Amino acid sequence: MKDELLKLLSENARRSDKDLATMLGVTEDEIKAEIKSLEKQGIIAGYKAVINWDMMDGSLVSAIVELKVIPKAGLGFEDIAERIVNYSQVESVYLMSGGYDLNVVVKGKTLQDVARFVASELATMESVTSTTTHFVMCRYKELDTNLFSSNKDGRGLLFI
Repeated sequence: MKDELLKLLSENARRSDKDLATMLGVTEDEIKAEIKSLEKQGIIAGYKAVINWDMMDGSLVSAIVELKVIPKAGLGFEDIAERIVNYSQVESVYLMSGGYDLNVVVKGKTLQDVARFVASELATMESVTSTTTHFVMCRYKELDTNLFSSNKDGRGLLFI
């Protein structure tokens, strides 16, 4: 039941316990207990709305920043990753294989805000040897949510 419950919650965390119980063929009490257990274990780490910021006036700017890092002996990448996740501008941090070490998703009000944060905070951190910043131009899908459905007239987004 755990895998099916997690899949249903990841698709729509607003489903009621009653609906989840019906869909999985168990009782509401079993659903409540399983969700509580998953939260306690940290498997369910939180609940968030997926927001199409492009539809809002004054939307946020996002960038994907590739960091090359020299890991610290005995600590690996966790030491620097733990420091990075504490910045309010940081949306996500991933340890990567391949040409760079950490993938950091950063948000800000303007391109300059993001660039300033990368230059003054991320690039200057001990262990960081280089950064490469890629600005997000348009989001089409976010956390398994198709953002095209938010576009009411169906013509797509227009950039001028």
